[in-house]
Amino acid sequence: MIKDFTFALIKPNAVKHKKTGPILAMINEAGFRIAAMKMIRLTEDQARSFYAVHRERPFFDELISFMASGPVVALILGHEDAVEQFRELIGSTDPLEAEEGTIRKIFATSVQMNAIHGSDSKENAVKEAAFFFSEFERCNE
Repeated sequence: MIKDFTFALIKPNAVKHKKTGPILAMINEAGFRIAAMKMIRLTEDQARSFYAVHRERPFFDELISFMASGPVVALILGHEDAVEQFRELIGSTDPLEAEEGTIRKIFATSVQMNAIHGSDSKENAVKEAAFFFSEFERCNE
C-alpha cells in the first residue's frame, strides 16, 4: 500500500448534482494521487456499519438514510501528510464555517450534505479504506 494515504467519500448529494468531476479535479490539482476509486450505492446496513461510531448521535438515522439515498464515490488518496492535507482541502464539516476555496465551501449544501467525507486520522483512514477496498483494488505505485 502507498505509504501515506487518506480515505475520501464523495457523498450522494454531490454525485447527484454532477459535482464528482469538479471535486476530483480539485483533489488532483492539490497534488493527491488516486490509488483507488469506485462508485457504489451503500445499503442502509452498509451505511450503518461504516458510520457505527455515530450510532448514539441524534442525527444517525438521517445520516444513514442520506448515505443510502444514492451512489457515492469512494477514494484512497496518496499524499505527504495525507490526512492533514486532505482535511485542509475539504474544509470544516459546516460549510458556513469552511474556508473559502475548500471543497465543502464550494459544493456543500448543509452540515449533513457536506459533499465529501475525509478520514480524521491515519488509523481511521486504514479502517475506512479497508471497508471499501481490497488490497487487489489498490494501486500501490
